[in-house]
Amino acid sequence: MQDIYDCTVQYIIENQNKFYRLAYSYVQEEQAALDVVQNAIIRGLEGCYGLRNPLAIKTWFYRIVVNESLQYLRKQKNLTTLTEEHTAGLTYTEPAFTEDHEAYAAVMRLPAPMKTVVILHYYEDLTLKQIAEITDTPLSTVKTRLYSALRKLKQTLKEEA
Repeated sequence: MQDIYDCTVQYIIENQNKFYRLAYSYVQEEQAALDVVQNAIIRGLEGCYGLRNPLAIKTWFYRIVVNESLQYLRKQKNLTTLTEEHTAGLTYTEPAFTEDHEAYAAVMRLPAPMKTVVILHYYEDLTLKQIAEITDTPLSTVKTRLYSALRKLKQTLKEEA
């Protein structure tokens, strides 16, 4: 039992930056992304003993981070947000996502299911099969979402150019 816990801790430590980037891609706020990752780590460490296949730790933990990110966004919809004048000068941008700002901005405007597939595939280098496991979606649906998202991105970027 302790082996799975140690394995989980080691995996989380080795990949913490990836989890932060993934959470940030959803919530778009530095502190919120850190909170999401922290909550995901807590859930992961509490639930690691239920993990049947230690080889599935990657997809299992990515699913936790995605679910925590989506849960955070749902909670935020219910809260009143600050107006722009109150947040002027308080913006933070994550350097990992500003290299190709135009393309990244277009990805962020995609519908949530498409955005998830694009981020996990292109920004986190996960296979389509892994994405299907993380999102608990059939592989064919993941492929459809990816190709639809790419068509939509191509059209959007062409119109903006």
